[in-house]
Amino acid sequence: MKQHAETITSRPSGAASLYDRFADLYDITFKFNGYGRSLERYFREHPLPLSANAQILDAGCGTGLLTLAMLRALPRPARITALDLSAPSLNKARRAIKDTQPRRPHQVRFVQGNLLALPFAAETFDFIATSGALEYVSLDAGLGELARVLRPGGYLLHLPVRPSPASTFLEILFRFKTHPPAEVAAATMRHFQIISRHRFPPLDIIGWTKIAILAQKQS
Repeated sequence: MKQHAETITSRPSGAASLYDRFADLYDITFKFNGYGRSLERYFREHPLPLSANAQILDAGCGTGLLTLAMLRALPRPARITALDLSAPSLNKARRAIKDTQPRRPHQVRFVQGNLLALPFAAETFDFIATSGALEYVSLDAGLGELARVLRPGGYLLHLPVRPSPASTFLEILFRFKTHPPAEVAAATMRHFQIISRHRFPPLDIIGWTKIAILAQKQS
């Protein structure tokens, strides 16, 4: 059964043109290097504490790999909002997700918007996942805005880029900045309680640059 999908567009900032230029490169780089399969395996091996029809935000969805991984791995139907600043990236995500056949009748909508000014009311979402997006903004401001739209008791999954020789190359290629692990932990704990940290296996492609931090917003 194909998932229901809709698109909502808000007015993006001028920075959108930068991300628009990266859309094709992102899509090629991460689609063929196993990144999506690593994410899907993570979700299957670490089931999320979500009820049926949970409201989920993919904050900075890019071309849709994280959203696709959740669609394929989540055990219960969910309502997923995929947000990105780049319209071309959203178009690629929409096409990719339209072609997938998830096991559950998930609902997906696409929203063009800024991570630092999310177009959602406070306490909208039960779960937020973000990968490769907070590296483009002020870390504390980005986490604070994610905390604003997350319900008390809700969960955040942050997949920060880990500083390394590989990520230095990615910083140059994609014009972002990694945050040191201590800075990520400190900023996260200002807004959430860290529940767990997961490091992907060294031979897993995502393990070259990524870890997973699961945090919870306190009631």
